Amino acid sequence: MSDSGSYYVPHSSKWPIIATIAVCTAMVGGSSLLNGNSSGKYILFVGLALIVYMMVGWFSTVIAESEEGLYDAQVDTSFRMGMIWFIFSEVMFFAAFFGALFYVRTYSLPWLGGEGSGLATNTFLWPNYEAVWPLDANGPGRIGGEFKVMGAWGLPALNTAILLTSGVTLTWAHHALKDMKRYQLIIGLGLTVALGVIFMYFQALEYGHAFNDLNLNLGSGIYGSTFFMLTGFHGFHVTIGTIMLMVILARCIYGHFNPKNHFAFEAVAWYWHFVDVVWLGLFVFVYWI
Repeated sequence: MSDSGSYYVPHSSKWPIIATIAVCTAMVGGSSLLNGNSSGKYILFVGLALIVYMMVGWFSTVIAESEEGLYDAQVDTSFRMGMIWFIFSEVMFFAAFFGALFYVRTYSLPWLGGEGSGLATNTFLWPNYEAVWPLDANGPGRIGGEFKVMGAWGLPALNTAILLTSGVTLTWAHHALKDMKRYQLIIGLGLTVALGVIFMYFQALEYGHAFNDLNLNLGSGIYGSTFFMLTGFHGFHVTIGTIMLMVILARCIYGHFNPKNHFAFEAVAWYWHFVDVVWLGLFVFVYWI
């Protein structure tokens, strides 16, 4: 990291315009596919390929500039503030889904069952409906048909232990980096990546169990919707986090980072710990209570 005190101003870059084209292409492809256009999947593939190309190229540029010592403390602060705001936006993203879950369980479903201001609705429209979460969460109309609830103490509990353990191994790797113990750093990161992959594998098994054995899907009323939206988006974040950890592991193997200059490692660690905390909320409020 540069100690000159001057703020690094990056040169002109092609990556922002490529990012714009890539995202727009992916959105057009995705919307076309959802509307039954057979060419949509090809457009979507092109968009996703452009996104991957852009991310690899843009991050490679940033890594090269960092390794050349072009960044100083001011740039480091900018990166930290950017990551803080990014994680805050992710907190708000999941807060919206947890808020929807809270509203449904606390207000909407009890109203349908005749509690509070929903007495008239229950009396005149659904007199035989008893609101019991989550078995009756598909409403009086039994939207999506009958389903069984995903239990907390099988794969979800195992995945909880896996993610908590991954947080420990990542913290161990961080301390090893600060102590310049490169071998422990690589082992700790490697274990964290492996645990992330195992988590995703068990999540896939859980989804298969839900679809095939429990008749639980996105159409299973509000329970199915909130279950798959929350766990699905969390699984997506775990996937992204695991990919980022793989990149950091590769950089550590190549000898990048030192005790004073390793914000990329810290940023990914912040993200991973955030994913851990979200999962704890999921386990308690979606699977358990």
